[in-house]
Amino acid sequence: NNEIKNAILDKEFDQQSLDKLLIELDGTENKARLGANAILGVSMAFARATANSQNIELYQYLNLLIGNTVIELPQPMFNIINGGKHADSGMDIQEFMLAPVNFPNFHEKLRVASEVFHTLAKILKSKGYKISVGDEGGFAPELKSNEEALELIVEAIEKAGYSTGDVKIGLDCAASSFYNTETKRYDLKISGEAKSINNDELVVWYQELVEKFPIMLIEDGLDEDDWEGFQKFNQTLGDKITNTGDDLLVTNIKRIKQAIELKAVNSVLIKLNQIGTVTETIEAV
Repeated sequence: NNEIKNAILDKEFDQQSLDKLLIELDGTENKARLGANAILGVSMAFARATANSQNIELYQYLNLLIGNTVIELPQPMFNIINGGKHADSGMDIQEFMLAPVNFPNFHEKLRVASEVFHTLAKILKSKGYKISVGDEGGFAPELKSNEEALELIVEAIEKAGYSTGDVKIGLDCAASSFYNTETKRYDLKISGEAKSINNDELVVWYQELVEKFPIMLIEDGLDEDDWEGFQKFNQTLGDKITNTGDDLLVTNIKRIKQAIELKAVNSVLIKLNQIGTVTETIEAV
């Protein structure tokens, strides 16, 4: 991008001033003129180059920008069954994830997830299901219901030699994909039966799933503009599980502030590519 090159060549910046210049150079709220990919590419390249110049790792440099003194690996979530728009599987929920929680370090959690993943493959094969994978790398069998997917994951956890107290489940529901904008209702299958329900009924269904299965996280449980639904969800389940906003918030500072004010979620998924620069991502955090 010659416009960006000409604006930054032979000039001195720190991360914040570079990102500020890129934002002003673009001049649009959603980085539509220069493109978010071009802007983020330059912002991240600067971050990596600065880390190299200081002889530190990229994560250490970013930690310095954030002002965080504690460095630790996050809790990994492993995508093991795909549904929704990520697979042609007949399930409404987009991602069923595995979360090994009660293990001492990252490589142990990775080992456990791998064992459960391969155990699940054997179970699916034994039941006559295909073990092709979806867009996110999880299995995409044509199951009868969302509930069956959860039952199979629990079976895989236990047959791999672990308990549901040590290995939990996370769901990315991507509820916007089954929200009907005309009727303002959610069209999905519950226990294999097609339903058209409102947000109150959807929250009740989630509550039933949380009571029955070892679910620790639900991401995008409601449509991305159903603020009222997210509030109801958080009031009902916010003290029991992690209620995460991704499509709802899109790493947008204004929407994150609104979610805090409305108490719509209790966690946020941060994605650099949604907001466009390192500095804005840190501000969102």
